[in-house]
Amino acid sequence: MKVNYATSNNMSLRSHLKRLNLLYNRTAHNLVLPIVTTTTLGASALKKVAPWLTAALGIVPQPSVICPIHILFVVVLLIIMATVYLSLHRRAVYLVDYACFRPSSNLRLTKATFLEHARLSPLFDDSTVNFIATILERSGMSDHTCAPPVHHYIHPYCGLDEARAEVELVVFSVIDDLMAKTHINCGAIGALITNCSAFSPVPSMADMIVNRYKLRGDLRVINLSGMACSAAVTSVGLASNMLQVMPWGSHVLVVSTETIGPSYYGGNNRSMQLVNILFRIGGAAKLLSTSRSMARFRLGHFTRTITAANNAAYQCVYQEEDDKGNLGIALSKDLMDVAKDALEANIMTTGPLVLPASELLKILFFYVAKKVLHWRTIRPYIPNFSVAFEHFCIHVGGPAVITSVQHGLNLSDRNVEPSKMTLHRFGNQSTSSVWYELSYIEAKGWMKKGNRVWMIGFGAGYECNTVGWVCIQPSSGMDGPWVSCIHRYPVDVSKNG
Repeated sequence: MKVNYATSNNMSLRSHLKRLNLLYNRTAHNLVLPIVTTTTLGASALKKVAPWLTAALGIVPQPSVICPIHILFVVVLLIIMATVYLSLHRRAVYLVDYACFRPSSNLRLTKATFLEHARLSPLFDDSTVNFIATILERSGMSDHTCAPPVHHYIHPYCGLDEARAEVELVVFSVIDDLMAKTHINCGAIGALITNCSAFSPVPSMADMIVNRYKLRGDLRVINLSGMACSAAVTSVGLASNMLQVMPWGSHVLVVSTETIGPSYYGGNNRSMQLVNILFRIGGAAKLLSTSRSMARFRLGHFTRTITAANNAAYQCVYQEEDDKGNLGIALSKDLMDVAKDALEANIMTTGPLVLPASELLKILFFYVAKKVLHWRTIRPYIPNFSVAFEHFCIHVGGPAVITSVQHGLNLSDRNVEPSKMTLHRFGNQSTSSVWYELSYIEAKGWMKKGNRVWMIGFGAGYECNTVGWVCIQPSSGMDGPWVSCIHRYPVDVSKNG
């Protein structure tokens, strides 16, 4: 089945055209008119002074070769060329720094406690409890994952106040940590992007942040919802596009989290129980800028692939009510196939941007051998992305998702270690999980100057979004969510956490 997908190309083209129009208008008003006036006056003065000057110097007048109109034409042509170059040349975007939420020990929810609560709950029948036990055993998670306070009750109840409290606990903590690391003044933040799928209060989460930190009144604010686990990567691409039209040196604050309290499912539909079992509390804050000063990473590429035009893809992660009216998020049995197709479509766009010529030639050779020479027995060539990236941050959707991507991209166990260890220690933290993986790489001391990182996010829609980073300055000190436990990792995830 053919899958329709879109990338950021159209958005980038529209951004280029908008900037070209803006620069043209500014150039016409601020540069061309003064130059034309000056050139015209200069030419008139030159005509009056030239005869006197040639007579005084004893120079025999020669026919004029360069007229003022020629000078004007050259100047205007140079202005047009500079305008086109500036409009089509994208500014470099940098990640100044990032911070991840560090849950306290009192939020720890062991698998035994989770299962015991399920057994004691009047909401679940025996078959559901047995299903929960099986998934917990295969989840790849340890007994150190954490959940919001409402999930620690036998019958979780999350009202509006409880959901807002969870947002404040996570979001304000990561922003405080980021501010402490970057020492940035709140007044320097020119735009704010937040993303949270299942909880969208009024006022918005972005407004909660503006109110808490008293951000500027002309702040550009975008609040994303309903995009699930890929939204953090999407937000990076959106921030990059915004920085192209903002004054040079501007800063964009991006906050990614998933408030899981309101998403608790109290029914017996197994496809909806997976969210209860795998998702845990977490969040991340990032500061992006067009200024290289104090930056730690440079943005390489951003590719967005959305397959929502396909009905199976559109409904594979779907919020709905079960037959008894319980609201939950259902995960389709076709999820892995849909994710595979979305990743393949994304790779088709990303590959030419990041792979060296040798890998692209191999892809072309195998394609010609199969399609033109009809060598049907030849297997498709899997590009070696390890020559393009030193590190990989794969969304921790579950052991099956990580393993599928590992085999699909032919990655080593070392390449997927950050993903598996993040799932083991923190669970599926939805949109922010890739940042915990980046923090794991840095905590291990693997990140070196010039290293390249590939973040791969999957989300509802269905979407596969990827972003590449180049390290400018590795972390100078041990901090972040792994500071107290990195010495215990890696662990054998085949054993019970």
